[in-house]
Amino acid sequence: MDVVLRIGNRVFNSDELFPLLAQYQMLPKLAQEILVDNEIANIEYTETEYDQAYQQLCQQYQLDTDEKVQTWLERQGMNRENLQTLVTRKIKIEKYKQENWDNKVESYFLKRKAQLDRVVYSLIRVEKAELAQELYFRIQENEGTFRELAMEFSQGAEAQTGGLIGPVEINAPHPKIAQILNTCQPGDLVPPTRIGEWIVIIRLENFISAKLDPPMRQRMLDEMFRQWLNKQTTEEVSFFPEPAIPSPVTS
Repeated sequence: MDVVLRIGNRVFNSDELFPLLAQYQMLPKLAQEILVDNEIANIEYTETEYDQAYQQLCQQYQLDTDEKVQTWLERQGMNRENLQTLVTRKIKIEKYKQENWDNKVESYFLKRKAQLDRVVYSLIRVEKAELAQELYFRIQENEGTFRELAMEFSQGAEAQTGGLIGPVEINAPHPKIAQILNTCQPGDLVPPTRIGEWIVIIRLENFISAKLDPPMRQRMLDEMFRQWLNKQTTEEVSFFPEPAIPSPVTS
C-alpha cells in the first residue's frame, strides 16, 4: 500500500486515513467540501478573476517568490495543479454566495443588527458588596476616576486597561452585562450588580451602531452560506461506520 503521509517517524497509507478522519471528527468537514464542489462545478470565471485571486492568496501567505510558493505547496502536500484548483475554488465559492444570497443581505443584516451593534464600556469587579458600593459612590462623587479605581481595585484582566473593554459586539459580554448595556445611554453609571461570584460596576462609554459596509456585507454572505451548508450536511450526508473487526475465536 502506498504511503500518503509521514509525521515524524510514523507513516500512513490510504487505508489508515479514513479511520483517522473519523476519529478526529474531520469527516463532516470533508463531506461539506464535497457538497460545495458539487454546487460550484459549473460556475465560470475569467482569467482576470483568477489572477486577482492568486495574488490575494500569495499575499495572505506571504508567498512573494516562486521558491516560497513551492515550499508552501510541499508543506501542504500539494502540487501546482492542486494550487490552481484551490484558487479557482475560492473564486467559484464567492460567486456562488453572490448568486444565491446577495439580494438577501440587507434583510438578513437587519435581522442580525441588534446582535452586531458594538459597545465600549468600563467595568470594575470585586468580591465584596461593601467595597463595590464604596467605589460606586466614589465615582459618583468624583472622588476618583473610573480608570484609577479599576486599576487599583478591579480583580479581573480589565484592571490592566483601567476597566475599559471594547469595542465588542453587544452580545459578547456575559448575558446579564449585555442586558444591562442594552438599557443604557453612553455615560450611564450602573449601580453595583451581582453577576455570579462578582459584584460589578458598569459604565457605558460608547455605542457603535453596526453598518452594512463592505466587510459587514461579506460577513453576512459568509454566515448565510454557512447556514445553508450546515443544513445541507444535515439533510444529505450520512456516515456509515466501518464494521468492527471480530476478535479471533479462541478455544
